[in-house]
Amino acid sequence: MLRYVPAIFHVPRSSVPSLPETSSAKPDVVAPAKDAATVMLLRDTAAADGIEVFLQHRVGAMAFAAGMTVFPGGGVDKRDADASVSWAGPEPARWATWFGCSDSLARALVCAAVREMFEESGVLLAGSSDAAVTDTSRYADERAALVSRQLSLAGFLADAGLTLRADLLRPWANWVTPEAETRRYDARFFVAVLPEGQEADGATTEAESSGWQRPLAAIADAEAGRRALMPPTWCILRELADYPTAAAVLAECEARESIPKITPRIAVDGDSIRVELP
Repeated sequence: MLRYVPAIFHVPRSSVPSLPETSSAKPDVVAPAKDAATVMLLRDTAAADGIEVFLQHRVGAMAFAAGMTVFPGGGVDKRDADASVSWAGPEPARWATWFGCSDSLARALVCAAVREMFEESGVLLAGSSDAAVTDTSRYADERAALVSRQLSLAGFLADAGLTLRADLLRPWANWVTPEAETRRYDARFFVAVLPEGQEADGATTEAESSGWQRPLAAIADAEAGRRALMPPTWCILRELADYPTAAAVLAECEARESIPKITPRIAVDGDSIRVELP
C-alpha cells in the first residue's frame, strides 16, 4: 500500500450501502467474488499543476454501486479470454505475475479493461503495433454491439484490423469486496493515459454524468455529500493526488514487481464506515 493512504480511514455511510448494520462479521454464506477490471484514465492538466482522472456517476438503478462515482470498468466476460486477439505489449504471463493469477485470467482481465473502457468512455486502447487509433467515432456501431454482447472484443479487433495495446495499460491495485457484502468483486485496477487525439465521452447508459476531475476535488465532493465514493475509489484517488504528472504515475507502476490483493475490513462506525487496510 502506498504511503499516502492511512491504514485506517473513514468514509460516509453511503459509500458501502450493502454493509449490514451489525458488524463486519463473516456471514453464513459468502458470495463469490467475480473477476473485474477497472481503469483509471488519466490526463495532465493544461496548467501542468497535476493530473485529472475520468470519473462516472452511476445511475441509481444499477445493481452494483448505484449512485456511486466510479472509474470505468466492469466484470470479465468469458469471451475476454479469447487467445486469438492481436496483442502488443506485456504478454499475459507478465500480467499474471503482477496480479498473481493464471495466464488465461490475466489475458481476460486486460481484454476486459480495454473493452469496458471503450464501451463506457469511447476511449480505445488499440491500433497498430506502435500507434493507437486517434479517431474512435468510426467504430460507433461496433461499440454498441460490444455493449449488447452481440460482438466480442476479439471479433471487433480482428474485423477492424486492430491490435490490442496492452502496453498502454499499467497495473495499479487489486481490491476484493469484503465477505460481509452480498455482491462481491475481485477487481484489478489499471492505469492508462488518454491517447493523443482521443476524447472520453462517457456515452453510456450506466452513468448519468461523466467528466474529468482532479483527485482531491473528487474526494472533497464526497466529503461534502455531493458524491459518493466506495472505499477503493477513495483510496486510489488519494494515492493519485500526490503525482504531478501522468508519466509519474506510470513510472510508479513500472517499479512494481507484483500487486498485492487488498481485502479491507469495514464496519459501521456511527454515521460513517471505518475502513482498515491490511
